[in-house]
Amino acid sequence: MPRLKQRQSLRQTLSPQQVIQASILQLNVSNLEQKILDELESNPVLEQAETQDDEEVINSENEEVDFEEDPDEYEPANIYDNTRKENRELPVREQLDFAEGLVRQLDNFNLSDLERAIAEDILWNLDENGYLAVDPILIADRYDRKEEEVKHVQDKLQQLEPPGIAAKDLQDCLLIQLKGEEDTLAYQIVSKYFDDFANHRYDRLQKYLDISKDSLVEVIEEISNLNPRPGDGKIGIGTETVIPDLLAVQQDRKWVVIINESWIPELNLSNEYVTMLNQKDLPGETQKYLKEKFDSASWFIHAIEQRRHTLTAVMEAIIKRQKGFFKGEIELLVPMKLQDIADDIDMDISTISRSTRGKYVDTPYGIFELKSFFTEGYKLESGEEVSTKAIKDLLKKLIDDEDKSFPLTDTDLANQLKDGGFPVARRTVAKYREQLHLSVARLRRELTY
Repeated sequence: MPRLKQRQSLRQTLSPQQVIQASILQLNVSNLEQKILDELESNPVLEQAETQDDEEVINSENEEVDFEEDPDEYEPANIYDNTRKENRELPVREQLDFAEGLVRQLDNFNLSDLERAIAEDILWNLDENGYLAVDPILIADRYDRKEEEVKHVQDKLQQLEPPGIAAKDLQDCLLIQLKGEEDTLAYQIVSKYFDDFANHRYDRLQKYLDISKDSLVEVIEEISNLNPRPGDGKIGIGTETVIPDLLAVQQDRKWVVIINESWIPELNLSNEYVTMLNQKDLPGETQKYLKEKFDSASWFIHAIEQRRHTLTAVMEAIIKRQKGFFKGEIELLVPMKLQDIADDIDMDISTISRSTRGKYVDTPYGIFELKSFFTEGYKLESGEEVSTKAIKDLLKKLIDDEDKSFPLTDTDLANQLKDGGFPVARRTVAKYREQLHLSVARLRRELTY
């Protein structure tokens, strides 16, 4: 007869409050407003507080409006048109709406609460190409789960639209799109000979596959029609507006962070329903329903307050670390990682990631996404640490200005970067070039006639 054994273990579980806080924190001001309106409609215990401005509107609704008295009164000052052309790069909305659309698709899957939390964590960590930007083991550690469990959720996410989302790399992205075509030459090339395909070694592919040049051209064209970056092209363009979540202003030579809440209604608990909840003769089912709505409304209000506190703390920490930028030298960002801010304010790195993705701050120097303040560092031979952004900017300029008939090799680029004051190794040049999505010299060569 098997013996009964008792084991004690620790396992992290997400409380309803934590789930609400995480979902509220990752919203920008526009989507937060919509979220509040939806919650007001679905939860009778939650209500919008009447402000003094509301009373003034009611008292003056029959009065005529003199538009000439203040022509700017009816154009909110915190809306910015991305079509403005200035000497600096204006921010555009990255992929927030796109990511939210992916999150909504999760409703079509039968996911447990834990799987849903992991799935949303994965989706909010997709890079601009739609690939998973963090190692699954890091997400697994956060939830005290095995890496295989996270990869299982990742596999489910790869069924989302557009195909190729949540892939680990380009090869994985293409294979996802070729699923169901395992017997084709296209799948065989991507799965077995991807390195030769990516490096245009077409003579080798002909030899391995024993096919004619014409047949190879058809297969290559088929693969080229796949989408290598399913998250790309989802950036807002044209007249789309950006509403900053934060304002950074100088007062008495000190930086003050203001949460932009001009469009966010104040919330409180309905006195009518709270009083009803305290009635002793209330039916059990009604009392249970009101208790659930009361808890949900309380957590929702607290989550908004927590979002306000977190965004302020994150922005204040960024200002302290990026002193040069906030002195007006906006090109001189110092190396800074998400973990640096997490350590400074004693918060989890996933919280910092949610706080900075898709959030914008209005500064005297322009509007910037919080994520743009983060950049890796490179230590020079002198011991000085510089931002990799400065090195990448120069690297991109060298490649843009090169003679495409004789493109610069990574060694040539390393030598020119050294002349520019950045003595980086050839392998470092290759790494930065790949991060900029720039091909090797052989693939950048253009034929001239």
